[in-house]
Amino acid sequence: MLALKPGCECCDRDLPPQSTDAMICSYECTFCRDCVETILNDICPNCGGNFSPRPIRPNPMLAKHPASPVRVHNPESCN
Repeated sequence: MLALKPGCECCDRDLPPQSTDAMICSYECTFCRDCVETILNDICPNCGGNFSPRPIRPNPMLAKHPASPVRVHNPESCN
């Protein structure tokens, strides 16, 4: 099950579970669409993989399996 991390690892922008701007790689590194497109050029700085839009978990399932509260912010990897 996806962790649904709460923010962009690059700019620390909030990415709530319902956000359509959240992008993930195959390791669930999480970035906002703006950073993926303008800074990262669709290449994950952590693993070298590409990004896909993060799926939205429906509210009933989100209540059962909440999003992760763990925030990862590592702007050094985005330079």
